Amino acid sequence: MYYNDDTIIYFDGKFMKAKDAGMDLYGQSLHYGYSVFEGIKSYSTDNGTQIFKAKEHYERLKRSAELMHIPFDYSAEQLTELTYELLERNGFTDAYIRPLVTCSPNMSLSKGQKSYLSLLAWEWSKGYLADKMKIMTSSFQRPNPKAFKVEAKVGGHYVNSILACQDAKDKGYDEALVLDENGNVAESSGANVFYEKDGTLFTPGKGSILPGITRQTVFEICEELDIPVKESFFKPEEMRGADAGFFCGTAAEIVALDSLDDVPFTKSWEDTVSEKVQQAYLKRVRVLSL
Repeated sequence: MYYNDDTIIYFDGKFMKAKDAGMDLYGQSLHYGYSVFEGIKSYSTDNGTQIFKAKEHYERLKRSAELMHIPFDYSAEQLTELTYELLERNGFTDAYIRPLVTCSPNMSLSKGQKSYLSLLAWEWSKGYLADKMKIMTSSFQRPNPKAFKVEAKVGGHYVNSILACQDAKDKGYDEALVLDENGNVAESSGANVFYEKDGTLFTPGKGSILPGITRQTVFEICEELDIPVKESFFKPEEMRGADAGFFCGTAAEIVALDSLDDVPFTKSWEDTVSEKVQQAYLKRVRVLSL
């Protein structure tokens, strides 16, 4: 699904066949989830293949490494250049790109001494989530921000995401809505969340969430379209039965929600400001992809 015998990756300073890449079995990244990563997309546009917000993603990757005390000295410009070369070598246009920073062998609970950069990509023309999703409030909480650097995109954090997502699917839902330690809405297992009421969009404030780059793009679109948007802390009860709701993320893009805890959102998606945001986002990544 993700690679074949001809797929090229970038690993530890050179391009190679994915099938020839090795893995260190004595590193903290494998044993403890001590790694940082990004999820980035490229699109076919009128100006050729363009990576959407490469600088923002790679600056966040660098910041994640810094927060995790992982040495990492690539610049955003170097990373962007390498990624375009990776796409060209594989002949990809619409693709999902996964930069991953892992650490050298070290089985102790101490900071990384050396890091290895991997750049992977595979063809991906659609978001990974289905539209009109049925979601449930999860019993799993987001990690306590006093226990983790929740603003960093860290491999180990996503065990929590797997548990929440799979629990929802096992119960017949498409995805999970995860709360913070105070019972406030935080995000889905892997995307930010908005809901709409009376023409205003509401989204959880910073604290327990990973403030996504797509989330920031929604803010930019709302400013351009004069759509009010508010960051606040709210309970799932306030979101249930609202006019509309959506998840947003790099892979998911903008995904309409059908219901929360079996309570439908009340307006037809086509009649919401959320749908206007969705269409503006799709236009932006295809036409303005910068």
